[in-house]
Amino acid sequence: MSKYEKLITAREPEYDKSFWNYARGNVKEAEHLEGGRNFAGAFELPTFHANQCAEAIKELSLFRKIASCAYAAGSENWIAVKDSEEFAVWVPEGGDIPVYDGMYDFTSLKMDYNKLVALVKLDVNLVHDVTFNLQKHLTIRLARNLAKGEDKGFINGTGVDMPVGILCNNGGADVGITTEALTYDDVIGLYFSLKPEYRENGVWLMNDKTALALRTMKDKDGNYLWNQANDTILGKKVYISNEMPDIAAGKKPIAFGAFSFYSIVDRAPISVSVLTEAFSATEQVGYLGHEYLDAKLLRTEAIKVIQVTE
Repeated sequence: MSKYEKLITAREPEYDKSFWNYARGNVKEAEHLEGGRNFAGAFELPTFHANQCAEAIKELSLFRKIASCAYAAGSENWIAVKDSEEFAVWVPEGGDIPVYDGMYDFTSLKMDYNKLVALVKLDVNLVHDVTFNLQKHLTIRLARNLAKGEDKGFINGTGVDMPVGILCNNGGADVGITTEALTYDDVIGLYFSLKPEYRENGVWLMNDKTALALRTMKDKDGNYLWNQANDTILGKKVYISNEMPDIAAGKKPIAFGAFSFYSIVDRAPISVSVLTEAFSATEQVGYLGHEYLDAKLLRTEAIKVIQVTE
């Protein structure tokens, strides 16, 4: 670093050039990347490619489409996300406005630095081929793997070193219906178990097998539950994720509600570690993508699930 007066950051062209030279195996370039090194020793993706990766994750992650997303970096190891009930009241001209009624009804949730990692391995000859677009290929591969890991955590996360998923028993969605065997009436009951304010923008979430079962459900008059024309149930869009469990004892196969109350907070830029030695025996180079984020359901009543009894 002696020939550099200051650390170059991930947004600068010099950093971009050094990063991709480093990614292709020029380890000496690492000394020029200190301005983008994080506390885990990985280097930030250059800003342009980090933005591309983040946009690709948004396209590939189901929850990034239906949840609320924010970015909150900083030195704090956690932040508080607050939620409160809004109100509107009629008051006489000159009368008191009860603003203090809503001052202390905030729900505060701790948002941690949870680390999600994704590994991409490439043939060393491909990495050293200057005609190979490593930037584009690695960015998309990392985005695909990270998006898959995100959705798994957002659904099934335990809250221990990972987000609190919507199916988590502690902090996840409320149980709206309990049943021994899923029926037409159970699905209708789940819909009406939500308050109208959550039903208004509600969507369904289930896996392929559950969707197939619901597509064939009929009421006593032979009317299908599932609208085949636009893939909706009771006018609400159905989203498919195979991270959701099958219809089985002890499982929660269907969720319905306002997923905008599920809050995703990104805590740091996407970074990458280059593993040149770990896979040298197989003539490969490993790239370990690091993502720091947390996610929680702000109101557990905003999403409800069907619980199949054991």
